[in-house]
Amino acid sequence: MALACCCLVALPVSARGQTSSDEGAIRQTRSESNAAIARHDVAGILASMEPDFRASTSNGDFIDGREAMGAAFTARFAEFQDATYVRTAESVEVSTSGPFAAEVGHWVGSWTTSDGPFRTGGRYVAYWRRAGGVWLIHAELYVPLFCEGAGCSS
Repeated sequence: MALACCCLVALPVSARGQTSSDEGAIRQTRSESNAAIARHDVAGILASMEPDFRASTSNGDFIDGREAMGAAFTARFAEFQDATYVRTAESVEVSTSGPFAAEVGHWVGSWTTSDGPFRTGGRYVAYWRRAGGVWLIHAELYVPLFCEGAGCSS
């Protein structure tokens, strides 16, 4: 009986260790994605996404597929030379029953329009999946909660 108690105590520590390294990998991939956006490196941005990636954007549009997301970023960067987005994770929760994780945080997008600076942001949720030991984003949902500057309605 004492052995069983020791094993039960040791098991969560091991699981927590794996979860911690998975959380670190997800946070690192998010950091690399933010850096790629800052560089306007579309290939670098797409490296964090599954081929069948899906997104619900802050304006309510749906983007289906990694390549469609690449086209959206390419168009945004062509229109606004200083466009940037930063996603900051507040929590990353790794599933204990499968290769899944949820990231929740806040995001900010900014660029300069012909009428002046524009800044928007809000909350996001990302659904991550691990395959072949690599964490990739399966889907994201962006909810706008503020808008500042040129082009914002009252």
